[in-house]
Amino acid sequence: MNGSASRIMMTRLAGAVWYNGHPLSSALLPLSWLYCGGVRLRRLAYRRGWLHSRRLPVPVIVVGNLTVGGTGKTPLVLEITDLLRRRGYRPGILVRGYGGSGTRWPWLVEGDDDPFQVGDESVLLARRSGCPVVAGANRVAAGELLLANCECDMIVSDDGLQHYGLRRDLEILVIDASRRFGNGRCLPAGPLREPAARGRAADLTLCNGSPCPGGQVMRLAPGPLVNLADREITRDLGELRGQRVTAVAGIGNPDRFFAHLRRRGLHVDERPYPDHHPFRREDAASWPPGPVVMTEKDAVKCTGFARPDFWYLPVASRLPSGFEQLLLEKLKGIGNG
Repeated sequence: MNGSASRIMMTRLAGAVWYNGHPLSSALLPLSWLYCGGVRLRRLAYRRGWLHSRRLPVPVIVVGNLTVGGTGKTPLVLEITDLLRRRGYRPGILVRGYGGSGTRWPWLVEGDDDPFQVGDESVLLARRSGCPVVAGANRVAAGELLLANCECDMIVSDDGLQHYGLRRDLEILVIDASRRFGNGRCLPAGPLREPAARGRAADLTLCNGSPCPGGQVMRLAPGPLVNLADREITRDLGELRGQRVTAVAGIGNPDRFFAHLRRRGLHVDERPYPDHHPFRREDAASWPPGPVVMTEKDAVKCTGFARPDFWYLPVASRLPSGFEQLLLEKLKGIGNG
């Protein structure tokens, strides 16, 4: 079994353990208790000042989640930065750069940077946001680089809820309403990075897709398909209704992507890959002839070997009524805002 196949198998096993009642979850409970205890102690250490956190000279908004895998954070970051720009702010974005193999971090990202160096989400954000983007695991260092090179008066961090070394002025928690917290257990027995009760400390909570307790509903709205070989070419997804397509998704929750295509009447040959999968020409060689539809995050890594029938489906976050005003009111209450 090659590395790609083994990662796919492990991803599927994790999904079964965390969301489908696999008995392995109970066997992993002792490790889960240790993990939960460790993250509680770490958060307490930052709150008590035993571990040092750094405040940057501009307000910081963190958009994060409590679970492993995708919840819709990146489209939400794009929507929030667009909202801020329309209101006169000059936001910059911090991102982990996960999957990037670069040797210099943090990294001030350009839209034409190599996603294999800086990470797929980094390139996507740089292309779509119109904001400066810095990638790096050390959020404090990334924020300092951003402020040293760009005239920003607001920072939005894509993910980073658990990066307590960077002080934040506002936390926005995103929950996948369909999967929520899975079996409610911490890693590795469940999908939680922190105990679910941690969510009560967030300033705002958004539930992606449908209502869930304690949050407002946001939705992801797909746009027209965009051709990988020529991004000037677009087509409506409905034009593929009734056709068989190869659906490619290397994201945290590929089933959501596949389900959307099926609801639009496409006959889907599912090709799930692990989140942030480093797509290569060899992967594409295994996809059958005919249209290939993928996520925008995957597309940034497949452009170099795209066939004319490779398409990606961009999505935009649609915020609930009143959320924009609520966010702006909270920003007014921030001392540096």
